[in-house]
Amino acid sequence: MNIHVGDRPDELVLDPYDYQFHEDPYPYYRRLRDEAPLYRNDELNFWALSRHQDVLQGFRNSTALSNAYGVSLDPVSRNPDAHKVMSFLAMDDPGHLRLRTLVSKGFTPRRIRELEPRVRELARAHLDDALQADGSGSFDFIAEFAGKLPMDVISELMGVPQADRPRIRALADGVLHRDDGVADVPESAVQASAELMVYYFDLINEFRQNPADNLTSALLQAELDGDRLSDQEVVAFLFLMVVAGNETTTKLLGNAVFWAARNPDQLATVFADHSRIPLWVEETLRYDTSSQILARTVAQDLTIYDTTVPKGDVLLLLPGSANRDDRVFDNPDEYRVGREIGSKLVSFGSGAHFCLGAHLARMEARVALEEFLDRIRDYQVDEPNAVRVHSSNVRGFACLPITVELA
Repeated sequence: MNIHVGDRPDELVLDPYDYQFHEDPYPYYRRLRDEAPLYRNDELNFWALSRHQDVLQGFRNSTALSNAYGVSLDPVSRNPDAHKVMSFLAMDDPGHLRLRTLVSKGFTPRRIRELEPRVRELARAHLDDALQADGSGSFDFIAEFAGKLPMDVISELMGVPQADRPRIRALADGVLHRDDGVADVPESAVQASAELMVYYFDLINEFRQNPADNLTSALLQAELDGDRLSDQEVVAFLFLMVVAGNETTTKLLGNAVFWAARNPDQLATVFADHSRIPLWVEETLRYDTSSQILARTVAQDLTIYDTTVPKGDVLLLLPGSANRDDRVFDNPDEYRVGREIGSKLVSFGSGAHFCLGAHLARMEARVALEEFLDRIRDYQVDEPNAVRVHSSNVRGFACLPITVELA
């Protein structure tokens, strides 16, 4: 089944690098679900699954679909060394299970809960700066708030000293930066990654000599039947948090603010009752999830929709599409805070690789949005000047100018 033929205007093409696709992928997803639930792109050499049921099964089938080459479509990221920067996200069992179990001993729900007051302090400090920047009530929600908070929270967790945090945040931005029109990872990002790695190795040495109450120390001390994490494994996990935990939470906050402004009736219900903020977060995760596309390597021939997907091929799972599948959600293209979502959400994956940071992301988003709404009566988004990120897997804003009316 090859949909990628000819150049008819109605031709169905999924190109994760296409800027038009980035502006609004959802009409493409709808056509994929209806016309090509198993899609093939010969030019970019991948397959894709778009229906909720298939994406969910894909996440859960970690034997036939391998993570060993990482989860990105970008050529430079797809290699057998992906685990060095993506930790257990780029591993299969039993290695994945061993590493995840050890990491979980340090990255506990209790540690996340105890972090909440500090997240609140950080959120308030960044909002203070943003709201006083020029006194006009106008600021870039990403640059001044949503882009700063998640990386600071991660640094707080890790025990990165306050004085180092601006530099670490700049390096993290450098790791994630992609030049316009360039599909692969730029040299500047490779350089930033190397510098960040060196920093984290130094941090590990510091906490090995002087243990402290933070995640880095907890990872160094984590033990399972005499088995411990190597320094390389600890650094890879810290790096995974920068890549997977930082950018996605920034995008979640921006998407929440953008779509609520687009749907003022929904925003009004949240302003009227702040206890609905977690529901706002959940609907944003469903309606426009940060993590849209995840790659897998086919580990054994798979038959899907009467087509054999050969071993070794790349298969994309599209959670961004699955969350809008009308086979599962009623009126999925309607942004409705408080809808019944439950366990149907696939934004954090499912099965063995379910996102270990889901609790942290939800807590951060809730606290950040609580603090934001506490300060203001209303806000407007300057849509013409909003700029989208161009990425093959993440969706959100690089720039989101807003104007607020203070409470």
